Amino acid sequence: MRVDVVTIFPDYLAALDLSLVGKARRAGLLDLRVHDLRDWTSDRHRTVDDTPFGGGAGMVMRPDVWGRALDDVMGAGGGDGGPAAHLVVPTPSGEVFTQRHAEALAAEEHLVVACGRYEGIDARVVEHYRATGHRVSELSIGDYVLNGGEVAALVMIEAVGRLLPGVVGNPESLVEESHGAAGLLEYPVYTKPPAWEGLDVPDVLLSGHHARIERWRRDRALARTAQRRPDMVAALDPGALDRHDVDVLAGLGWVVDGGRLRRLEDGPEQGPGEGTSGTVAE
Repeated sequence: MRVDVVTIFPDYLAALDLSLVGKARRAGLLDLRVHDLRDWTSDRHRTVDDTPFGGGAGMVMRPDVWGRALDDVMGAGGGDGGPAAHLVVPTPSGEVFTQRHAEALAAEEHLVVACGRYEGIDARVVEHYRATGHRVSELSIGDYVLNGGEVAALVMIEAVGRLLPGVVGNPESLVEESHGAAGLLEYPVYTKPPAWEGLDVPDVLLSGHHARIERWRRDRALARTAQRRPDMVAALDPGALDRHDVDVLAGLGWVVDGGRLRRLEDGPEQGPGEGTSGTVAE
C-alpha cells in the first residue's frame, strides 16, 4: 500500500517512523510519504490560507494550493501509472471513523490524506475531487475538535497500517481484539505474576482447559461490552449468538425481541404512531 500525507507540519508525522508502522515502512510493506503543502504555494510568503468569505473568525485553507498539491500527489485518476488514489480528509464534520472504515481502507492500494488546519480546507476541494470521479472520505476520529488533521491522520494510518499483511506478527491477535468481526470489546487480559497487590489471575486462565478459557473470555467480552458499550450489544446479530451467549446477555438485562437485542430497562418496542420506541444509548 502507498499512503501520501499532505500537511503544513511534516514533522508532526515523524511518529510514523516508530513501532509497527515504522517497521512496515522499512520492510517495504507500506510506502508512506509525507509532503509539505507549502511546496505548492506560489508566493514568497508560502501562503496556504486566507480570510473566509462571509466573514467570521479564523482562516480557511486555499483551494488553489490544495488543488495543485493533490493533483500532483494523487495523479489524474491513476494516470501516473499507479492505482487511482482514495482521498481521505480528516475533519470533525466527517463520518465517525470505525474499525470497519479501517478494514475498507486497508484494502486500497493508494491513500492520500489531506490534513487541514485553521477553520479547515475550502469546501470546493472535496466537491471538485468528488465531481471528477475520485473517491473521497471525510472522516472524524470523535466528537471533539483538534487544531489540525495531523493527529487524526496518525490514528487512521496506524489503524489501517496494522491490518496490512505482515505488519502484525501474530495475525490471530487481529481477530480477538476490540471492535473486530465479533462486534464486541476485548476480554480482560492478564500475565505474570499470577498474584499482584492482593489481586489474583482468574483460576480458569491457569487451568490449561482451552474450551473453558475460550468460554470465559467470550463471557467477559459480552459483559464488558454490555457495561461499557450497550450500543454495540444492540447492534449484534442474535442469529450469530449461541445459546450460552443468549443466557449470558439475559443475565445482563438483554433479551432477543423481534430478531433484535433489546435491553429490558428500555421496555418493549412500539410500532409507528405508538409513541417513542425503546432505544439503546450509552
